[in-house]
Amino acid sequence: MMWLLIFLVCVLIWAGGTYWYLFIKPGAFSVESVRPPGPMELDQRKRDKVLKQGFTKEKIPKDLDAIIIGSGIGGMTAAATMAKSGKKVLVLEQHDVAGGCCHTFTEKGFEFDVGLHYFGQLHENAMLKVAFDQITEGQMEFVELKQHFDSIVIEDGEKQRDYTLLSGKTEMERNLKKQFPDDVKAIEEFFKIMKITARQVALLGIVKLIPQWLALFLIKSGIADFCSSIFRLSESSATDVNNRLTSNKDLHMVFSYYFYGVPPEDSSCMINALMLHHFKRGAYYPKGGASEIPFHITKVIEKYGGRVLVRAPVSRILVDKKEAAYGVTVRKGDEHVEVRAPVIISNCGIFNTFQKLLPPEIQVKPEIQSRLDMLRPGKASFLLFSGFDATEEELDIVSTSIWLFKSNDMDGMMDEFFGMSKDEAPENIPMMLLTFPSAKDPTSKIRHPGKSTMTILTMVNYEWFEEWKDSRVRKRGDDYFNYKMRFANHLFDWACKHFPKLREKLVYQEAATPLTNTHYLGCNQGAIYSADHNLGRYYSEAMARNRCDTPVKNLYLSGQDMFSCGIAGALHGGLLCAATILSYRVYIDLMLLKKQLKWKKAKETARLAKEKKQ
Repeated sequence: MMWLLIFLVCVLIWAGGTYWYLFIKPGAFSVESVRPPGPMELDQRKRDKVLKQGFTKEKIPKDLDAIIIGSGIGGMTAAATMAKSGKKVLVLEQHDVAGGCCHTFTEKGFEFDVGLHYFGQLHENAMLKVAFDQITEGQMEFVELKQHFDSIVIEDGEKQRDYTLLSGKTEMERNLKKQFPDDVKAIEEFFKIMKITARQVALLGIVKLIPQWLALFLIKSGIADFCSSIFRLSESSATDVNNRLTSNKDLHMVFSYYFYGVPPEDSSCMINALMLHHFKRGAYYPKGGASEIPFHITKVIEKYGGRVLVRAPVSRILVDKKEAAYGVTVRKGDEHVEVRAPVIISNCGIFNTFQKLLPPEIQVKPEIQSRLDMLRPGKASFLLFSGFDATEEELDIVSTSIWLFKSNDMDGMMDEFFGMSKDEAPENIPMMLLTFPSAKDPTSKIRHPGKSTMTILTMVNYEWFEEWKDSRVRKRGDDYFNYKMRFANHLFDWACKHFPKLREKLVYQEAATPLTNTHYLGCNQGAIYSADHNLGRYYSEAMARNRCDTPVKNLYLSGQDMFSCGIAGALHGGLLCAATILSYRVYIDLMLLKKQLKWKKAKETARLAKEKKQ
């Protein structure tokens, strides 16, 4: 009887503790912290006072709880979440403006986004929207783009085939069936895969948050596989799944057209399915441009006593004799300034962190090398920024993003291109993304009247540009300039085939090579999507082992390397990092908020319906 009583008391204590943890313990996120958006700040000098705060010793907050290296969306999300949990944080950015791939730059009156082209899952009460509202306290506004958000253009010789992608819960699938009437079953099957991945992908986040021994036990025992098919899908090659569904190569392209440096044969079916599903409920662009994101997150961090400082290149993570991180050194001219905190978060990628910032004696540790061996450097990016003295209407440009391909064989096309010599490559680019930021943002007409911008993205080998890596930026010489312009000219000519009015209105152009990305964004080998998104990375055991905590005590990782590429992937990397450090229910909070907002919306809808009847 006594043992039964003790057991019941223990159960009650556990249940009470769980209830307190889930529903009573104060959290970082709340409905009350979100307020209506204020007026957009159009004064560039006032914006610069937020986004371009230079590093000095005097600006370092006292009694820091955490230092974040890098102001990309992953680092800023982790910083804002911790700040809202009562922690005093300092974000250090090596560039002269905060934001990472979310920053913008302006040249000759033209504003360009650097890494954010558009994203999805921002419809009312979507998880990503709820997260954005929390880390910006409701100040971010997003513009929903036209339903026709993407076009895929396949150019086989003189033949050209155009496919449209429409957003919409049912419209996306219905539209594809119209374009591929002989492959209705394949499309239905792929949309089932999309639905499964979207609903169950959270389980791959859970294996990064629960104790590693438990995650590995569930995976190796087969329990995880038995409970959800997401673990099998994450390990399935996109090409294998595509081939199983249909022999139609054009449809294969539609299922795998988002290129991020990895051919479909070596990429996860899950990632490609998630990317398409990401836009099912609409494609969006930040109202006011990409820099609105770091602008508003910085204000939230400052509200809770933190700072975001730029021109603050971290040269070393400080590690004590017990192999615990306790601070960083920041290079300020000839001086190295030491900044200390009990928690260090690196948002500059696993390769930069482990191979460049850790002390040499820590870098060679087997446990560090085993983490590095799970990933490989990503493919580099090449971007072309063009400015035009003409309006959207005068140029006949669109908000739709255009994905151009020379063939419908993505595997063969990528293998051939990346296998080319340095001299062959510039005139043989097989794919590119063409997007017009000025056409996506309605405020662009107010902020930059009479001007339009275009950004082109493709993937390249870092090795093609490596010979100039030790030269100074903007002083790399004629050979470098001529070589990068061979890529630029080919890309621009290709764009002009589809938008012929561009050429005569061009007044500004700048090409960003992998070396540009490395210099300004701190990307390892120019890879803006960070570590490679190859199939091996998404094996269940690799997902469980590649987590935010590291073999160095007090050192954590955030950003794209923690889950997946892109703005949404990096943001979730930041949430995972904050959850790991705080041992806190970040995702449970977000889910409860989402439910609360849905109930509130349902009540409001019912009230309006009742009033209408009366």
